[in-house]
Amino acid sequence: MKTLLLKLAGPLQSWGTHSHFEVRNTDPYPSKSAIIGLIAAAYGYRREGSDEDIERLNRLDFAVRIDQPGNLLQDFHTAHPVSSKGDIRQAYVTRRYYLQDAIFVVALGGDDEFIDAVLRAVSHPYFQGFLGRRSLPLLDDFILDISGKGVIEAIQSAPWQAADWYKKKHRTSQYDAEIYADANLAENQQTFMARDRAVSFSQQHRLHGFRPVVRIREVMSHAVSETDHDVFSSLGGE
Repeated sequence: MKTLLLKLAGPLQSWGTHSHFEVRNTDPYPSKSAIIGLIAAAYGYRREGSDEDIERLNRLDFAVRIDQPGNLLQDFHTAHPVSSKGDIRQAYVTRRYYLQDAIFVVALGGDDEFIDAVLRAVSHPYFQGFLGRRSLPLLDDFILDISGKGVIEAIQSAPWQAADWYKKKHRTSQYDAEIYADANLAENQQTFMARDRAVSFSQQHRLHGFRPVVRIREVMSHAVSETDHDVFSSLGGE
């Protein structure tokens, strides 16, 4: 049993599970279907490919921890549809939502061979991964760690990934990170149903099912890393 830990961070992220037409929402944390889509892209699976490949990825144990929730941003886009003759039709406005400065830790668990294969795929992806939208690239610290622990134990023991400025805001108050995990990974927890189980990523028949999820709270350490930055040393001072 191994667990792959991934870090999702960037100026903007967007993780919608129920967007329609001109309004593109984001959930407060990445969905399992979004991460399965990211892994499928790394493998090189096509949208019209085999749904059995997606089902195999669904068997990965999954949990996500909110290390820094970020702020909600609403953005306006204007779209100009073009007819088959090249005529520009009337423009319409779309509203798109993003999370600013959010940081998440994702844990994916499975047998050793499966996790090693996933690690190779995300290390050398066939298609570029992104943070919910193609314009939001992954950062270079995306691959966080490999653990020999189970998913829940691994994500609970992973260091808090929030930025130092955010940790300083919680020096005098406790920060409880929320963890959302597959319900079968934690006993005696209240469950709810989330519609983020990927069934098909086909453009014509995109389909998602439900899966039971549990929410767990984890108290994070307040440790803030010290910096070696010294602006006066560059000026020749001591």
